[in-house]
Amino acid sequence: MRSVSHDRAPSKAVILLVDDNRDGVMARRAVLEELGYQVVSAGCGSDALELAEKEDFDLVITDYKMTPMDGLELIAHLRQRNFKRPIILLTGFADTLGLRPESTGADIVIQKSANEIASLVRQSKRLLAPPRKPAGSHTAVRGLARGQASGSDR
Repeated sequence: MRSVSHDRAPSKAVILLVDDNRDGVMARRAVLEELGYQVVSAGCGSDALELAEKEDFDLVITDYKMTPMDGLELIAHLRQRNFKRPIILLTGFADTLGLRPESTGADIVIQKSANEIASLVRQSKRLLAPPRKPAGSHTAVRGLARGQASGSDR
């Protein structure tokens, strides 16, 4: 995996979307691109691994059920290769198989349902949002500004 610093705006984030279902890829791609993300897709886990070796992705979204390499195998390979970016696992079997982030290596597991797209959008935005500054970091700036203002009143 390449280790490159990311100074991209969240809307310019690059997402690797992995699914062997073309209709699913097209629907998710359309929504994510409308939000301003750049989307690269792969039809299977092995293609996704090759892409991840060549390109630097801010987020990976993968389906669970694919052949010959399923989403869990893909996640395991990515993590073994020191991929530290967030990964979302999409599956219709989350509840049935008890798939959770702790057991999959994914940061988020989304159950395929009528709410899938809304959940995917919400979680993608959350995972790609820039880190928030600590609450106290604005206090010093405000105090400085007040001090300057009161100093100029003298």
